[in-house]
Amino acid sequence: MRIERPERPEQPEQPERLGNGSDDATGDRSARRAVTVFPVLVLLAGAVGLLLPGSFTGWSESVPYLLGVVMFCMGITMTPEDFRGVAKRPWAVVLGLVAHYVIMPGLGWAVAHLLDLPPQLAAGVILVGCAPSGTASNVVTYLARGDVALSVSVATVSTLVAPLVTPPLTLLLAGEYLPVDAGSMVTDILKTVLLPVVAGLAVRLVAGRYVERALPALPWLSALTISVIVAVVVAGSADAIKSAAGLVFVAVVLHNGLGLALGYGAGRLGRLGEPASRAMAFEVGMQNSGLAAALATAHFSPLAALPAAIFSVWHNISGAVTAAWLSRRGR
Repeated sequence: MRIERPERPEQPEQPERLGNGSDDATGDRSARRAVTVFPVLVLLAGAVGLLLPGSFTGWSESVPYLLGVVMFCMGITMTPEDFRGVAKRPWAVVLGLVAHYVIMPGLGWAVAHLLDLPPQLAAGVILVGCAPSGTASNVVTYLARGDVALSVSVATVSTLVAPLVTPPLTLLLAGEYLPVDAGSMVTDILKTVLLPVVAGLAVRLVAGRYVERALPALPWLSALTISVIVAVVVAGSADAIKSAAGLVFVAVVLHNGLGLALGYGAGRLGRLGEPASRAMAFEVGMQNSGLAAALATAHFSPLAALPAAIFSVWHNISGAVTAAWLSRRGR
């Protein structure tokens, strides 16, 4: 879930404003609406999957294709400016990338051990930690008056390197719980993440004039698609949710909360400044839980995808609340 940002001279210590050529107030309302409605949709989808699991019988095979739609939407919102932003501040982007792929996988492993999670759930929590940045992280950074340019750059790079980083990290940290076929996982991430993102970017470059008209609808298409993924995942493990949901919720809250705090701390430790540190918090603490759910369903089990489904709801709620607090503190 991304919001277009207007072209303007970069001011590293000032948070960029977003919007499709509209004023700041309109952009604020649009972004707040997206971040507010998204977790509600996911909650409703989870409830439908839990109450009517039979309605989604046989849908698990469609999860990778649904994720491909989300990643295509992400790719189609990208512009060459996103990649130029990486070249402008390589140190900040590298720090964000390293923090993301060190803090969240490590926290996933630590939380799984701390709570003594069963193997399926432990592998699911670790897999969430090994996923790239969340699709709504730049929107939440915007609401927090953070450095949106840095947020977009880190999210873009973390997604592009996911095929090379996520499988070996999952093998290293989750291999003690369940067998991990890292080679097959690389192939799946290439097909469901990298190829759709590149295809979306190509469409944007070739047919940018026509794509501009569809951009406002893309966040909602992504939100609806992720909601369907959550419904399918929850339906697949509906029988086990009543006994495991409470424990998984505690794991998700710890994982996400510590990720937000340590991400912010990494930015301050790297002397990136307050706006950039806020961006780091959300780039580290918010994960692409749709990818984690798809990989868990394909490589482990529907139960292993439960942490990703709950993370999909919680990290958007916690992100929006944290953003509101940071924005108010900034004023």
